Amino acid sequence: MTKIYTKTGDKGDTGLFGGKRVPKHSIRIEAYGTVDELNSFIGLTVTEVKDDKVKVLLEKVQNELFAIGSNLAVPENGKEKNKIIPEVSESFIKDAESEIDNLEEKLEPLKNFILPGGSKGAALLHVCRTVCRRAERKVSALKSEEIINDNIVIFLNRLSDLFFVLARYENLVSGIPDVKWNKTTPRG
Repeated sequence: MTKIYTKTGDKGDTGLFGGKRVPKHSIRIEAYGTVDELNSFIGLTVTEVKDDKVKVLLEKVQNELFAIGSNLAVPENGKEKNKIIPEVSESFIKDAESEIDNLEEKLEPLKNFILPGGSKGAALLHVCRTVCRRAERKVSALKSEEIINDNIVIFLNRLSDLFFVLARYENLVSGIPDVKWNKTTPRG
């Protein structure tokens, strides 16, 4: 029986796909670790959203993020990459844009800034949006140091927009209004 723990990372480094070892705090590990964190939040969110089509969409996104994490775990020049790592193609981006367009047709035009909240599902989608933005920043930082597939950064950018629209849609199907920012609300 194979054990889940390997003890190979006990000194603060970890292995990339292909065998190269890097510090656990490297920007590459931060990038794909944040993508993994986002994927986990999406898994939690799926348990709370009302619309079954949204659940299916989120599960598709989880699979796309797993492909992105796999790509980030292998340096671009890794010879193993071409053999088993799925490509992050432009279709990821086009699909996200199409979903945004379809959902926006069902929503009232945005006339105010909105705060994260409303239904529990919408609030979790806003958490996904903010974690996605952080993942985008981490991947962008990695891109400034190493060669990575441009489609990854673009997809994460579109994905955060998709989470915003999904949060608004989730409030709509839940019958709960978006929480509008009231800049004149006094404190205390």
